[in-house]
Amino acid sequence: MAKTRIGIYGYGNLGRGVELACRQNEDLELAALFTRRDPASVQPLTAGVPVYAADDLAAHTGDVDVLVLCGGSARDLPEQTPACASLFNVVDSFDTHANIPAHFADVDVEAKAGGKVALISGGWDPGMFSLARLYATSILPEGHDYTFWGRGVSQGHSDAIRRIEGVADARQYTVPVPAALEAVRAGENPELTTRQKHTRECFVVAEEGADTAAIERAIVEMPNYFADYDTTVTFVPQEELDRDHAGIPHGGSVIRSGVTGQDGEHGHVVEYSLKLDSNPEFTGSVLAACARAVHRLSAEGQTGCKTLFDVPPAYLSPLSAEELRASML
Repeated sequence: MAKTRIGIYGYGNLGRGVELACRQNEDLELAALFTRRDPASVQPLTAGVPVYAADDLAAHTGDVDVLVLCGGSARDLPEQTPACASLFNVVDSFDTHANIPAHFADVDVEAKAGGKVALISGGWDPGMFSLARLYATSILPEGHDYTFWGRGVSQGHSDAIRRIEGVADARQYTVPVPAALEAVRAGENPELTTRQKHTRECFVVAEEGADTAAIERAIVEMPNYFADYDTTVTFVPQEELDRDHAGIPHGGSVIRSGVTGQDGEHGHVVEYSLKLDSNPEFTGSVLAACARAVHRLSAEGQTGCKTLFDVPPAYLSPLSAEELRASML
C-alpha cells in the first residue's frame, strides 16, 4: 500500500490529534514535524519521527506529500497557509466563518502558483457540519438551517483569548440556549439571532498585575468571536483551570427543518450531531482524512484551493471504490 506522507506544522493539541489519527490509518505515515519551538524540546508520540524548525520548511518539500497546518485561525493560519501552499500540498482548519472567502482567495493564488492543492477549513465546523448543511438544504430547499455548538471547549476561541495581552491561559465554552434548541427540534422554525442561539463562557487566568477589566473588554468586544454573543468572563487561578477545565470536549448539531408536499403539508427535520470527548483528536482525524483526499487530488494533477465541498466523498476514505460500494452503499 502506497502511503501518504504527512507533515505536521505545529505540535499542540491539534497537532497531536493529527499524529494519533495517522497511527490509526495504515495508509498514512507521519513523516515530519515542524515547530516554532526548539526542535530538541519536542518529543513526538511516534518513535523515529524527525522534528524540524519551522524556518526550515522549504528544505523538506520532498519529504512530505501533504502538510497539515495546526495553528490558530486568529493569527497563524491567515499567514501560514498561503505561505506554505506554494511549497506543499496543505490542509488547514481555518474556522473564522466570516473570513473564509478571503482566506480561500489568498490561498488559491499561492497554491496555483506552486502547482499544489490546498484544502482549507477542514474539521467539523467548518467541515463536516458544512457538508451536513449542504446535503440537507439540497434535499429540502424549502426550510430553515440551524447550527448549534456545544456545550464544549472551542480551541480557536480559547486561543484567541490567550493571545490577548495579560492573559496567561484560558478556556472558552460555547453553550446552546436550551429553549432555542428545543424549538428547532420540534419543527417550530423560530427566527433566531446569533445571540439567541448560544452563550459563551470564558474562564481566564490573568498574568500577575494584568488589567482584568481591559482583558474582559477585549474579550466581549472581539469581532467574529464574542461581540455577537452574551459572554461571561470569569477570572480563575491556574490551579482551578487545570483542575476543572483540563478536558477539551465539544460537539453540536446541524438541523434542517423543511417541508414537502403540494402545499408544504409534510414537515421534516434532518439532524446531524456530534458528541466529542476530545475536540482536537476528532478535528485531527478529519484533517487526516482531508490530507488523504488532497494527496489524491494532487496525483490527478489538480491545483488550487479547495474545501470539503470540492472533494468527492470517496476520496476521504482509505477504501477503494469497489470496497465502498460493497460495504457502505
